[in-house]
Amino acid sequence: MKVSTRAEYGLRALIDLAHHFGEGPVQSKHIAERQGLPEPYLNQLMTALRRAGLVSSKRGPTGGHMLARPPQQISLRDAFDVLEGSTSLWWCVETDDPDCIYAAGCGLRPVWQAINGAVAQVLDRMSLADISRPRQPIAALSAAPKAEGSLRT
Repeated sequence: MKVSTRAEYGLRALIDLAHHFGEGPVQSKHIAERQGLPEPYLNQLMTALRRAGLVSSKRGPTGGHMLARPPQQISLRDAFDVLEGSTSLWWCVETDDPDCIYAAGCGLRPVWQAINGAVAQVLDRMSLADISRPRQPIAALSAAPKAEGSLRT
């Protein structure tokens, strides 16, 4: 599955807001700086996320954006539906009666349906809280001192 820049940037912004949940509004400028996102594009994404009810915004010098609900109540499916639209790998999975000459005996459609179902389960099961927990960077893990007697060389 390929994820668009729109979905990636939108998810990064939502993760940033999850990190700052409960601290009040976060300005787009700060999100853009921390996440390495172009601010004008971020503002477009925030508008879409606000219209969908995932983000609320406050205008003015002390304004900014915040999650409309706690991070554990916003599934990745909620975000993907707004940012990506569909997560289906193939168009025929999105309908019960695809307009395709191969539909009746298609051996691939069940594969796409199974993959689509697995993706849907993951997106439904995971929340912003799940993906916004701090993690140790991989570089830091590889630089960690080796335990005595370790099999690593």
